[in-house]
Amino acid sequence: MALESDDLKKLIHALEFASRKHKDQRRKDVDASPYINHPISLASILCNEAHVTDIDVICGALLHDTVEDTDTTEEELEKEFGKKICNIVMDVTDDALLSRPERKQAQIDHAAHASDEAKLVKLADKISNLRDVAINSPPTWSLERRQEYFDWAKQVIDQLRGVHPQLEGIFDEAYSRRP
Repeated sequence: MALESDDLKKLIHALEFASRKHKDQRRKDVDASPYINHPISLASILCNEAHVTDIDVICGALLHDTVEDTDTTEEELEKEFGKKICNIVMDVTDDALLSRPERKQAQIDHAAHASDEAKLVKLADKISNLRDVAINSPPTWSLERRQEYFDWAKQVIDQLRGVHPQLEGIFDEAYSRRP
């Protein structure tokens, strides 16, 4: 199925915006990989593995960390991409005012109440992160911390099951690689 011209433009705009916003950021892995690889990974998981074709979900995946991890505001995101994509991103954005343990618990508590589109992005995010932690975790992470991350990610995903069985199966496969 070919993308409509407007959808292709929206996709490229989201990719360009995310790459610009994340340009100076690196992942915490051994290689300090460019951060933009992570949002691209989500889009690839959704599109190529789970066959999700909703352009707003794919754009939401590309943009999912822009408000949380860059200087992007909710208003800027809505102006650039519209209310629907902005809502997807905001639905997966942690509250920066909370402590790390509070943010982690909030993800568990909120997962069941997220929109279906946000649940897809959250699934792809956890799949991508589990794969990274399994094969290329941050060098400072102990075995215990890696295991705790896997178990916490599963607690989040268990709250939103039923939205996309195929994507949930991909998550379960990634979780099976728990260190």
